[in-house]
Amino acid sequence: MKTLDLISERSRLRLLEVIHFSRAGHTGGDLSALNVMTVLYQKILNISPSTLSDPDRDRFVLSKGHCTEALFVSLEAAGILPKEMLDTLGQFGSPLAGHPTNNVPGIEVNSGALGHGLSIGVGMALAAKMDGRAYRTFVLMGDGEQEEGSIYEAAMAGRQYKLDNLVAIIDRNHLQISGDTEDVMGLEDLALKWKAFGWDVREMNGDDTSDILKTLGSTDYACGKPHMVISHSTKGKGVSFMENVAKWHHGVPTEEQYAQAVEEISERIKALEKESL
Repeated sequence: MKTLDLISERSRLRLLEVIHFSRAGHTGGDLSALNVMTVLYQKILNISPSTLSDPDRDRFVLSKGHCTEALFVSLEAAGILPKEMLDTLGQFGSPLAGHPTNNVPGIEVNSGALGHGLSIGVGMALAAKMDGRAYRTFVLMGDGEQEEGSIYEAAMAGRQYKLDNLVAIIDRNHLQISGDTEDVMGLEDLALKWKAFGWDVREMNGDDTSDILKTLGSTDYACGKPHMVISHSTKGKGVSFMENVAKWHHGVPTEEQYAQAVEEISERIKALEKESL
């Protein structure tokens, strides 16, 4: 999917730009989740600048709300968030903060208190069933976030109410703020756990836009089960010195690091633009 790759790389460059300018950001997790958000907003979600208030629009909840910069650039790439608004990130009086807030175009709920997003998503999906609405709800969680007990209450409710209009995604990059997830609080076998909860469980390569599109695009919304997608990704994806390095969970590149990251991403953009001619 060269077009999706090109959009993702341009968003990656924009992501580094806004983090560098605002001097704050959860860079590593932003980068590991960016491909998924790119595919969601470009190909999967039934949402556009003209349908933000449509009751049948799809819902997206960024449960790992600290990675809001990836959401902002994905909304910008989809034409939902104006460039001039994103340029204000980190400035006094800006509507954009370090977590998603619903006073920003395209954002459904305030999020970032980890463990809450799936419960909200369950409520949204259940409301769609009760109201006879066709919209779907997507929730993106972190893997370290799986330590929160409220997630498993939501897991039981999703199964109980047969919420096949709900898709949860775990950004499985194996690193949380304090290190490797398996050293902090072991999560495996994640797939078996979610299957035991009665969910339809699939796994995908979260670094590969083609596999993301294939996986999310083949969801069976009439199977009677909520859907869990484990997205195997790389923390800091696309910036060589950030990849699989725990300290980039949160961090702002220096001038030299920023220049190196821009050079790496720009080279890939040039190659993809050449291929698309």
